[in-house]
Amino acid sequence: MKILITGGCGFIGTNLIDLLLRSGEHELVILDNLSTGNIRYVLDVLKSNGWCRLSDLNFIKGDIRNSSTVKEACKGVNAVVHLAAHAGVTPSVEDPFFDANVNVMGTLNLLNASRNVGVQKFIFASSNAPLGNQSPPMNESKAPGPLSPYGASKLSGEGYCSAFFGSYGLQTVVLRFSNAYGPLSLHKNSVVSKFIKDGLSLGRLTIYGDGTQTRDFIHAEDLARAITGILGSDSDEIYGETFHLGTGTETKIIDLANIMRELLGNGVEIVFEPERAGEIKRNYSDITKARRMLGFNPEVEIKEGTTRVFDWFMKQSREKVINAVAVSGSE
Repeated sequence: MKILITGGCGFIGTNLIDLLLRSGEHELVILDNLSTGNIRYVLDVLKSNGWCRLSDLNFIKGDIRNSSTVKEACKGVNAVVHLAAHAGVTPSVEDPFFDANVNVMGTLNLLNASRNVGVQKFIFASSNAPLGNQSPPMNESKAPGPLSPYGASKLSGEGYCSAFFGSYGLQTVVLRFSNAYGPLSLHKNSVVSKFIKDGLSLGRLTIYGDGTQTRDFIHAEDLARAITGILGSDSDEIYGETFHLGTGTETKIIDLANIMRELLGNGVEIVFEPERAGEIKRNYSDITKARRMLGFNPEVEIKEGTTRVFDWFMKQSREKVINAVAVSGSE
């Protein structure tokens, strides 16, 4: 199978590439504009799997908003895993037009190119953000009501996936990731990575709100296993469907902060700032449908997962961590 992975230099993409290379059964194409992803992560994954150079892999530096680049990347491809996105609530609130341009038009470009060149499977990475602030657990039967432009743009991508399945027969699958974390995430500013970077460089962890807000933290390794399972599935009933992928466990941010504080050392302080606009108070996923139809079974528990991520960060130089804090805007 020849697989195009957009955003393949991001941390979920590189964890997926690692898993696919270990299977030894696929030809991979990576499309990434390197605005947030890091080509070094891909090189590290290649070396760990016995590959020597980036030229051993089909890498295209390009933007999903460029229709000609996308069309070229999709040629001869059997499946597309669309991970590239303008991610995060706060950046989308600051610039909703840029968010829509990347997440809506970029996704539409990929879907259109896929159906024109005969791609068979299209897997779209979404999130719980389209559902907005609802009583958890989040599941596929709840009516969407996004609170942020990011949630709205992801909902639009889900809608286009449904439309391309219904109108053109493209075999689309929408995956709503809960809060993903994992190694190879030095560039990320999501809460687990941000806590580690801020703890190592600033000696403090900042919580926006009172810390009782909750999230469902899923390790990138579990997400990669779910995606590879779909790529290898022979079931027709999964196409045109949406699935929530998480652990089904609700974790308070203050509890996560305390886990991270134990890893970082008790000298690290926890500080509180006012909650941010557009943030959801409680969030975790009901993964019953994914268990039943995809055979999805998350394996990495939060303490084990955060320890793995922390260990990976500790293998990076302090200079790299401090530089990452400056780039990501941690305060």
